[in-house]
Amino acid sequence: MPQITAAQIAAGLEGHSPAQIAAGVARMVNEGTVSAGDRLPIVRDLATRLGVSTGTVGAAWNTLSALGLVESRGRAGTFVLPTPASWLPPRYRRARNIDTEVHLDLSTGTPDPSLLPDIREPLMVAAANLELVQVNSYLAPPVLPRLESLLQDTWPFRAQRITVVNGAMDGLIRTLNQVVRFGDRVAVESPGYPPVFDILDQLGLVRVPLGLDHAGATPGSVKAAIAAGARAMILQPRAQNPTGVSMTPTRVRELATIIRARTSGTSGGNRLVIIEDDHSGRIAPVRDMSLGTYLPDRVVHVRSYSKTHGPDLRIAGVGGPAHVVDAIVARRLMGAGWTSRVLQMVLASMLTDTRAQAAVAHASQEYANRRTLFAKALADNGLVITPGDGLTMWIPVANEEAAMARLLAAGIRASAGSEFLAHPENAPAPGSGGHLRITLGALRSDFDAVAAIVARAARA
Repeated sequence: MPQITAAQIAAGLEGHSPAQIAAGVARMVNEGTVSAGDRLPIVRDLATRLGVSTGTVGAAWNTLSALGLVESRGRAGTFVLPTPASWLPPRYRRARNIDTEVHLDLSTGTPDPSLLPDIREPLMVAAANLELVQVNSYLAPPVLPRLESLLQDTWPFRAQRITVVNGAMDGLIRTLNQVVRFGDRVAVESPGYPPVFDILDQLGLVRVPLGLDHAGATPGSVKAAIAAGARAMILQPRAQNPTGVSMTPTRVRELATIIRARTSGTSGGNRLVIIEDDHSGRIAPVRDMSLGTYLPDRVVHVRSYSKTHGPDLRIAGVGGPAHVVDAIVARRLMGAGWTSRVLQMVLASMLTDTRAQAAVAHASQEYANRRTLFAKALADNGLVITPGDGLTMWIPVANEEAAMARLLAAGIRASAGSEFLAHPENAPAPGSGGHLRITLGALRSDFDAVAAIVARAARA
């Protein structure tokens, strides 16, 4: 098998940070300088050649692995993979490739379709009032005034500007594009949401992990991220995925105080922007907390309506400082333009319709009931978990790999906790613990039976 030398890799790099090493190797793969099946130099050799730590090269290799460009085969080495034919990101491809019959899929992270509001009447309302949304105009405002007013009235702080984009992930990407540059450090929760890690990798950004406890991101990890030079910080203020943790008012004030104190009077620190991902919205039975209450000039709050009102609406509100939101709107006008005003009208109708409001409130209560019932059933089987909110539950296990295998053997699929770590190489060694993430969207009944299986798998 062809062996790519450390000298060959070094010659094609424009810098020696993890992001620059990963970008350089990716460029060699795309240009054909490095081919599928080639073995990359071992981490120690390349680190010595570049004069950097082995951790720097290891982080670059992890980035390439997350992008699906290389694969580690243990002692055999790290190899370049063929270009994938699938459009799915690597994490999703791995999930789809499990060839096991599954009767209960608790891995998806998606809501129960039966708990979403009925969209048919709001669609008819929109169709009957098309003249109000100027469907044939290229020059009408990108946000319907009615929807903008509804968002302003329910926003957790007074945002200078509010716009709408095509879902929470679209909002995160567009905000990152405005506030960071290639190679910058971005603080992310660990465990956190894997597609966010993929976005950072695609944008050539370096992950800085934030630790979590029962109240959200820990003060110590936020201080460490600022000291490490993070230019942006992505937080989930409520129903954190995967843990279900919601930030408390006390923690929000504490983090705001830390950020204000440690970024004042330093030109680099003043660039720090906090991006809040409120992905669960009103189905989380807690108030929408935001650091924007204390730091409105630094916080961009993104609220999705996919889990509450329907994934095909593809709408999320983005509110924050004018210089960031205006830049997002201007950039969109050169591409997608705007989010369909017809869909905006549908959402505005649903936000004011009493039946849709009742459906969202019922969904919030139903998910809370499922969480309570399942947590009690787990406790009855000797497995006590930390309370939380939203759609996901974070289950500690004795052996992650064994637990996954035991569940699959029983026809149940969950998500491996190591997938949710900002730096998977820091996951517990095989056989020494870990977690599973399960989703309540598909767990409608049989709580006692499923809990007994999960508890046995957790002890495996």
